[in-house]
Amino acid sequence: MLHPLQFSCIALLFSAVVAQLALAAEPAPESFPPEIREITFTSSLDGSEQPALIYLPNRSPTQDAPPLLVGLHTWSGNFRQTGSIPMAEWAVRKEWAFIHPNFRGPNWTPDACGSDLAVQDVIDAIKHVKQKCPIDESRVYLMGTSGGGHMSLLVAGRHPELFTAVSAWVPITDLSAWFYECQASGRRYAIDMLKAIGAPPHHARAAYEQRAPIHWLQRAHSVSFDINAGIRDGHEGSVPISHSLVAFNQLAAPQDRISATDVIEFTGTSQVPQALIDSALIDNNYGQKKPLFRRTSKKARITIFDGGHEGIPAAGLDWLARQKKRNPQQ
Repeated sequence: MLHPLQFSCIALLFSAVVAQLALAAEPAPESFPPEIREITFTSSLDGSEQPALIYLPNRSPTQDAPPLLVGLHTWSGNFRQTGSIPMAEWAVRKEWAFIHPNFRGPNWTPDACGSDLAVQDVIDAIKHVKQKCPIDESRVYLMGTSGGGHMSLLVAGRHPELFTAVSAWVPITDLSAWFYECQASGRRYAIDMLKAIGAPPHHARAAYEQRAPIHWLQRAHSVSFDINAGIRDGHEGSVPISHSLVAFNQLAAPQDRISATDVIEFTGTSQVPQALIDSALIDNNYGQKKPLFRRTSKKARITIFDGGHEGIPAAGLDWLARQKKRNPQQ
């Protein structure tokens, strides 16, 4: 006869096997690691079935619970976008749990673009993972680039209690400002926002603010933030680096904030202001896209690197792996 402890262990192992078999019904999209699976979960707001990519490490009951990496797609992307493959590969290699939700797809419909439905989809995706396997609550991470950076900061601002750390790359942080920037530069993203929100900012101010991280970040001082922008973004790319610099200022102590004059110079010239140049700054995780400026204040870090509108997955994932919440209940 089995000892009760043995029976419990067997039951836990059986549950893990069943969970893996359930996930095996839908294989990973092409180019993703074969361990990644496509699933759906139910939205707690409208009851719809929402798709996501997922990986649950096959750990025994005696092993520690894994961290959770929540990857978020770009502005015009969806949950299958290949740009997120480095996050999936990292999760499989490190045996982290991983979820990559759709949150209503590209940001040109009312249900997408930081809507309440889209935000809740990310939260529901996390709940789905936690129902399938235990998670280390002190290591729950968000990561995204461009529109994924926007959503990472927005979700963390609205639900800071759930997250340990966020690595956001070239994020859009002020939708009203970006609307007019895109209008001036002729970029189509202003039209996307009109389709999603229904009116320009001067006719729908509250709606734009509701979907913009800049109006939520002050709630998230318990979360560690890694905000990154390429120095030439806004010139060679679509998001001026003022979005990242101003977001950092929302999280930083007053004495550490970047002055308005320096924000203007950074953004207008694509150069680090002379007084802020630090020739000793080195971070090999950025490879050829070396950091040109970095500042840390409280639990926030801003890095301006030698690049454009892009992310550097290795740098973001390495930083996230070193973050741990001291008290997961806070």
